[in-house]
Amino acid sequence: MRAARVWFISKFKCKTMEEFGKLCPPGSDANANFRQFTSYWEMAASCVNSGVLNGDLFFANCREMLFCWVRVKPLIGEMRIAFGDSSVMSNVEKTADAFADWLIKNGGADAYANFVKRVG
Repeated sequence: MRAARVWFISKFKCKTMEEFGKLCPPGSDANANFRQFTSYWEMAASCVNSGVLNGDLFFANCREMLFCWVRVKPLIGEMRIAFGDSSVMSNVEKTADAFADWLIKNGGADAYANFVKRVG
């Protein structure tokens, strides 16, 4: 997971599925890193969405999940079409929306926009 995390943070800046295909071709280490990192956050987000994990506790401690969403969001529509699955990263998306609201409420009106600008 550490290697996947380092890879995602430093290398993943795709905005289209074409860029994704070049960076993360099937069978590559990059593809495995992408799947490892995003599936971890999809699992964690599902715990928040199901009520197993308190949202406020999660939001206070897990900005990396929001980072994951900011980086994937530009291509999620294309990704869902390409994979034929409209639920791809839907837990992360739902949790990220709630996280953005929480960040604005707790960090100020521009907190989420500033976060996106910094990590996007």
